[in-house]
Amino acid sequence: MKRIVFATGNSNKLRELREILGADYEVCGLRDIGCDDDIPETADTFEGNALLKAQWVRDRYGVDCIAEDAGLEVDALGGAPGVLSARFAGPGHDSRANNELLLRRLEGVADRRARFRTSLVLLRADGPHFFEGKIEGDILEAPRGEGGFGYDPLFVPKGWTKTFAEAGAEEKNAVSHRGQAVAALQRFIESENKSR
Repeated sequence: MKRIVFATGNSNKLRELREILGADYEVCGLRDIGCDDDIPETADTFEGNALLKAQWVRDRYGVDCIAEDAGLEVDALGGAPGVLSARFAGPGHDSRANNELLLRRLEGVADRRARFRTSLVLLRADGPHFFEGKIEGDILEAPRGEGGFGYDPLFVPKGWTKTFAEAGAEEKNAVSHRGQAVAALQRFIESENKSR
């Protein structure tokens, strides 16, 4: 079994990565390596924030790791909430507050096109390796579904009739932004293993 340290304290992201990678990988979170640090996310891009988190963990704990930053970009809001997706409603607020603020900002707006975007980095001694994922869709006028997390109850992927929150984990992970980025990471690791 391959061991991967995922630089996150977000239990939803950790669970999702474990589901995507499957039984061949032991995915450890920050708490598993004794890290309770509040890692700053001060970059203005998903890629920059992912690298900040990975570098923080590698510098302090000496382990190779993966980190990611992801968020929702809404066209009518000029790409917001973007890198501020988790903190859209301000510090100390949760997904419900973020979703409510998003719906208020989009009240009366006809163009509800949006996308989820992920930037994932594998940081090792040989430097960073980046992997991206993106899925287009639309924002509903009210939440639907009990699954998923974050903005999932409001987001309907292009070609779908249900939200990510109404989809099963396997169905969502097969097409999601995070699923795409992790699949690219898997292909990279597998191609390296074959060339050894």
